[in-house]
Amino acid sequence: MAKKNTNTLAIAGIAAAVLVVGFLVAGPFYQIQEGQQSVVTQFGEAVGTETTAGLKFKFPLIQEANLYPKKIMSWDGEPQLIPTQENQFIWVDSTARWRITDLRKFYESTKNLSRAYSRLDEIIDPAVRKVISTNPLQEAVRSTDIINETKRGGALTGANGEEIEALKSLISSNTDFNAIKTGRRKISQEVLGGVKANIQNQFGIEIIDVLIRQIRYSDQLTESVYSRMITERKQLAEGYRSYGQGKKQELLGKMQREKKSLLSEAYAKAEGIKGDADAKAARTYSDAYGADPEFYNFWKSIESYKTTMPQFQKTMTTDMDYFKYLYSPRGR
Repeated sequence: MAKKNTNTLAIAGIAAAVLVVGFLVAGPFYQIQEGQQSVVTQFGEAVGTETTAGLKFKFPLIQEANLYPKKIMSWDGEPQLIPTQENQFIWVDSTARWRITDLRKFYESTKNLSRAYSRLDEIIDPAVRKVISTNPLQEAVRSTDIINETKRGGALTGANGEEIEALKSLISSNTDFNAIKTGRRKISQEVLGGVKANIQNQFGIEIIDVLIRQIRYSDQLTESVYSRMITERKQLAEGYRSYGQGKKQELLGKMQREKKSLLSEAYAKAEGIKGDADAKAARTYSDAYGADPEFYNFWKSIESYKTTMPQFQKTMTTDMDYFKYLYSPRGR
């Protein structure tokens, strides 16, 4: 009898050990790392949540632990071509930060992260398109009016630092930009306001912010913008050329006036010197003539012969008073 009881106890112990081993092998425990949280499901239905790190218990075989990130995650939308209010097409690339705040609702609505990202695509992308399409282009591109408040006076000065009044109106008309009423930041806030409550209520997800990460012009708009920039630069270049031509004419006029002044002064001085020389020569001639009038007449006649005689092609007679010194130095 004692032997039979001993065998029964041994069998019971073995059976208990097998049950314990089987229980442990089935995995009743699971671990949650820092930055993780879990939803415990039973036959596919959420029956509990865990949000703290550590070793956790679940009933094996009938319960399953689904782990999800606890940290803030990012959503990156696909770049989409969107028309603005004035029907200018731009490429808009947006991003958002989000986190799971209601684990049970998140599991029931999405089950996994891949499906959650798909739901975010379906809600955020249309919201971005709606807000962008109801605002002018400058509202999506700029956030403030600081570009209008910044003084741009460097282009208004010439080579010597003088201010160019003629270019003020031209530069002002080319650099004045439309005032911003909404701006890029407020557009992002409008998108956030349009999706935050909806996503929170449907999926248990908190959208922290939605940002327009990048805006690129379409090929057609890019060409239009470049053409306008080229036109503005050409207008500005023409303004500088016009200013340069004006300065050139001003300097040439000044140079001509100075040239005429110098030539006038030089002519007056030359005429004065010439007058003095003529007076001195006249005095010299007068003195020479007074000293020997006959020699003076002889000398002047010889000088005249040197000038006139080579020009005579033919001389019919020399019987004139002009040629008197040809026959005699005394003129007889």
